[in-house]
Amino acid sequence: MNTQWNRRSFLQGMGAAASAIAFSGCQPQTRNPQLELPAAALAVEPIVNPASLEKPDLTIGFVPVNDCAPFAIAWEKGFFRKYGLNVNLSREASWGNSRDGLIFGRLDASPVVSGAVTNARIGAEGARHFPLCAAMTIHRHGNALTFNRQLWESGIRPWFTYGGNLEAFGQDLRRYWEKSPIDERVWAIVLSSSIYEYFVRYLMAAAGINPVEALRLIITPPPQMVSNMRMGAMQAYMVAEPWNTRAITGNEGIGFTFAQGKEIWRGHPDRLLAVRESFINNYPKTYRSLVKAMIEACQYCSQPAHREEVAQIISQRSFTGANVKYTQPGILGNYNYGGFDNQSRIRHSLETTVFFDLSPEISAVPHDHSTFLWQSETLWLMTQATRWGQIPTFPKNAEAIARQAWRTDLYREIAAEMGITCPSEDYKVEPSSAFIDGKRFDPSDPVGYLESFEIRAGAPQSYFLA
Repeated sequence: MNTQWNRRSFLQGMGAAASAIAFSGCQPQTRNPQLELPAAALAVEPIVNPASLEKPDLTIGFVPVNDCAPFAIAWEKGFFRKYGLNVNLSREASWGNSRDGLIFGRLDASPVVSGAVTNARIGAEGARHFPLCAAMTIHRHGNALTFNRQLWESGIRPWFTYGGNLEAFGQDLRRYWEKSPIDERVWAIVLSSSIYEYFVRYLMAAAGINPVEALRLIITPPPQMVSNMRMGAMQAYMVAEPWNTRAITGNEGIGFTFAQGKEIWRGHPDRLLAVRESFINNYPKTYRSLVKAMIEACQYCSQPAHREEVAQIISQRSFTGANVKYTQPGILGNYNYGGFDNQSRIRHSLETTVFFDLSPEISAVPHDHSTFLWQSETLWLMTQATRWGQIPTFPKNAEAIARQAWRTDLYREIAAEMGITCPSEDYKVEPSSAFIDGKRFDPSDPVGYLESFEIRAGAPQSYFLA
């Protein structure tokens, strides 16, 4: 029987268990009443007078995953204070809360998943139109796709063991699905129309499987991924650390890491520091202070000598509340993919999460660094929104949208004041080696790139008569 799940029907009428999962992401955020500025931060002398800022008192969101690290460090080390800011950190229940807190004015700034800023402007899949902006990334990489034990027992192994053979992986997954009930094709992501959704769909299509027909995606807040996989609500999920590491044998023992996001697109942006466009216009001095504090925090997190301390800090109850053995691998780079055969699958790389410094393998562009946003990357996100039918056509004014949404102009000015040199261009070609399927992305021809995919919503179909 050929069964197809309609994306809209999922959003409107998923089953009771999945509904409960999605609903839980809409609950109010958890405040941090116990979070008090530490002595080390209080000892920092501000170099910016708070009275000189239009709005020195800010409420900034974060979500309890590893990428809250720059926010935690800016707080603990006094970088907010250094730049004249009095910050209240608000712990958000989900990435939907983090985005919506900005749109409805509850938050002054907050991290959002890549795709959220652009899609708020283009209205992807009926998203609320709103002029969000970002001038910097919080980090790159730092996420992964976790599979449950059933997928392991079916013969599927971590992606690096396939030696780049997408066809073999596709065959293994089809073989499992052919012998399994349809309700075992449920995978979770953190937010609709986000880079995580695009990664899951990109991977499936690269392996020759149409994700629109074969897969059902549900939305689950990060802290609920592990418990809901354990209860059988999904067979896979894509999320930031530490919720992948927590699933493996030796920890919760319910799954294994199939692939890190960097194996799907090496160098991809993950979280952006988002604000309302009006915030930049109304509080330009405050915005500059905020970006400077976050750049310094990202630089601090990037240093190998600091990473053990960073893992310890974000494990505090005020931030992720996770055991440090869960937060360390994603920060220190001693990443264990896990498995159920007592074999060690630890891969050592500081690229597991990238906060500032970029290796030449990630970017060969002079003066490139992680917090610099490439407007070409948001063009890629728009190709994927179009590819999966979330917008009817690729926007004719895509470059204008990119300029409005990803403010490289402001970032260059702010970074220059800090003595940081940036790339002079806003666009760069993503080489074939960056993507899991070896497909190069040239931002000068996004429509041609989009049409090169055989598997996409609305693609021409071939029919054969017997």
